[in-house]
Amino acid sequence: QVQLVESGGGLVQAGGSLRLSCAASGRSPRTYVMGWFRQAPGREREFVAAITLSGSIPAYADSVKGRFTLSRDNAKNTVYLQMNSLKAEDTAVYYCAGREYWSGAFTYSSFGPWGQGTQVTVSS
Repeated sequence: QVQLVESGGGLVQAGGSLRLSCAASGRSPRTYVMGWFRQAPGREREFVAAITLSGSIPAYADSVKGRFTLSRDNAKNTVYLQMNSLKAEDTAVYYCAGREYWSGAFTYSSFGPWGQGTQVTVSS
């Protein structure tokens, strides 16, 4: 089983930047496709970004494309979500998650394990 721990959340003004990290440990974390989801109060958890095992191919939700960058360092078993030009609507709890395959829709139910989440608050 793989354990995931997120860090890097916080409070930032609109237009600012944050970098989230997700550290993986346990059984074979490098064999997982890694993704980020977010959940705002009263809303469903939504896909943000995902990256292949090698880190060479990222995928992004339209709402963050051009502003967020996902990368991974397999030597450190860590993925990074660089978030620039943040908007108030980016405010949410951000969750890191993994799954063992790349193809197919990036749905909430297709991912697991999950981290505990980190809060991102963007003030306008």
